[in-house]
Amino acid sequence: MATTPVMQKLLSQTRIPIIGSPLFLVSGIDLVVAQCTAGIIGTFPSLNARPQEELPKWIEEIKSRLAAYKAEHPNEIVSPFGVNLIVHPSNPRWEGDLEICAQHQVPLYITSLHAPNKVVERVHPYGGIVLHDVTNAKHARKAIDAGVDGLILVSNGAGGHAGTINPIALINEIKSFYDGPIILSGCMSRGKDVLAAQALGCDFAYLGTRFIPTKESSAQAAYQQMIIDADSTDIIYSPFFTGVPGNYLKPSIVAAGIDPEVVREAKTGGSNGGAVNLNKDARPKTWKDIWGAGQGVGSIQKIQTVREVIDEMIEEYQATRKRLLG
Repeated sequence: MATTPVMQKLLSQTRIPIIGSPLFLVSGIDLVVAQCTAGIIGTFPSLNARPQEELPKWIEEIKSRLAAYKAEHPNEIVSPFGVNLIVHPSNPRWEGDLEICAQHQVPLYITSLHAPNKVVERVHPYGGIVLHDVTNAKHARKAIDAGVDGLILVSNGAGGHAGTINPIALINEIKSFYDGPIILSGCMSRGKDVLAAQALGCDFAYLGTRFIPTKESSAQAAYQQMIIDADSTDIIYSPFFTGVPGNYLKPSIVAAGIDPEVVREAKTGGSNGGAVNLNKDARPKTWKDIWGAGQGVGSIQKIQTVREVIDEMIEEYQATRKRLLG
């Protein structure tokens, strides 16, 4: 694991080294606050606060609720929160969202889809931390050149727009040229999984799917139940809906009246990147109607509060560590 001051500070502000990944239409104020007060880093996509005028309100409410909790529980760890920025020309909001977040001195940023040079330049002066999503070495090198504080390795089996590389292979390849902080994403939902990520040399585990079926989540009840009922064979990886390959729940594809085999057979490449229907008004809404999830769904058995999830994970993490170390 890396021992940079940035990572040491973040680790000291968590009960277990987990970052809750930003989930589109799922991570709201309640989920972020629940994650941070349970002792992990909570994050949300800036696009979840809509219209843009809501974003500063979200940030201030999260800050206020975390401060109030800390005042009432001075001996507990309350973790920092972060905002995800889609740094890409297809997102016309990102520069405005960045300015709002910087003005409110958001402590942590998760960037994706494009090298985050402007984000680093804007937030480093006040001490903001920038972590960047990567799926391969090429993207990692660009992020490193941009000056990020750490890399989030989105490996095979992760929810949403996941990569295709085995996590062990991806970690080892990135570590061959990068000795900075690494956060691992992909199929983790248990305390022992977090310890496994650390054993591979990572600083944090990055979990998203595990928090969809929680009481503080903004996910629809049907979405949460689908996660509970699913196993790894219910996950389809395809560029069918957006042109960018992602992992989706097969039952949600069936419910939308689409043949899952057609989705499975869509290929990446070409001007549409594999997307079959680019008419946003006619196609099912990705994330709203077609639901994303990672291959780790099979170990998620019930809907709980975030606190219950984290407490159980810490108990398993500590028991596993004790068993291994003797």
